Amino acid sequence: MPRWKPLPEELDPQVREFAARLRRLVDRSGLSVSALADRTGFSKTSWERYLNGRLLPPRRAVLALAEATGTHAGHLTTLWELAERAWSRAEMRQDVTMEAIRVAQARAALGEFETPSGQERSSARGVEVAAQRETAAAPWAASVPLQRGAREPAPGDFPVTRAAPAAAPAAEPGADDADGADDGDRADRRARGRRAVAWATGVVGALLVAVAAVLLLHPDAAEGSRTAAAPPATSGTRPVLPAGVRCSGADCAGKDPEAMGCGGTRATSASRGTSGGALIEVRYSTVCRAAWARISGAAPGDRATVSADGRRVTARVRRDGAAYTAMVQVTGDPAKVSACGTTAVGANVCARPLTGAAR
Repeated sequence: MPRWKPLPEELDPQVREFAARLRRLVDRSGLSVSALADRTGFSKTSWERYLNGRLLPPRRAVLALAEATGTHAGHLTTLWELAERAWSRAEMRQDVTMEAIRVAQARAALGEFETPSGQERSSARGVEVAAQRETAAAPWAASVPLQRGAREPAPGDFPVTRAAPAAAPAAEPGADDADGADDGDRADRRARGRRAVAWATGVVGALLVAVAAVLLLHPDAAEGSRTAAAPPATSGTRPVLPAGVRCSGADCAGKDPEAMGCGGTRATSASRGTSGGALIEVRYSTVCRAAWARISGAAPGDRATVSADGRRVTARVRRDGAAYTAMVQVTGDPAKVSACGTTAVGANVCARPLTGAAR
């Protein structure tokens, strides 16, 4: 017995291709649907819908599948984006089709209360024919849920509402008595009022059908308007840091440079000074935008201090004769960051800026 059910024939080609590719990835990995659900955190029922083309998986599910099957996530999400746009166009076409159906039903309901003239019958027939054309123009759109995760609309979901007859326009007090109008005149005014309501409804319906036709013939225009209306990205987002680097700028203040991934090859000596066998340095990390003082060859109990933007941090030398301070944020030229070492007897040595070649 085949493992997969045939994909629905009405699926968009891009959605069909994406669903088939997901199936091949699952087959290649040897995972069952239950095992795939355990590894990705999405339920077995959801994966059955995704893999059978009944729903388009969300981006998070696609990324989880790529990780579970060892697939390149970037390539897979590229295909997902194409399928997602096709799915969105199908939903839009379905919205237009449902609107055309409602207009046709409203026209039919209004027609139950009066016998339309020849011109009105022609207008109503035009709306019905246009609604049928809209439905035929998107034969597979009606099979796609109106909202992801929602069921398909059933015929009973759109009952025809029987509208009450339009009320006759109120006559001015005493007008009939003054003019001597009879009951036939009042009936004629009521008939003209009903015809005006029917004509206005026909105009609105024709406009809706025209808009529906434009959207169906030019789906990319609606998609482009959604893209243009998307809010711009804010400039306050945190910078993307390299792997292993855990802070940048103010976030690094007071933290250990080695633990935060700012030291090693990611740091250079901006300033340096020596006194006897002791070496004091200003270490600066461009990616972390922070600096710290490092002292080596000193005696236990000696101190190293770094100063930047009014902030000072001090560290005491360990038994191995070395120490480094916590970090301070650097907002300007790292050469202006000062670092000094102080010995137990009070001697003081400070680092001096280096040239780029000496670093």
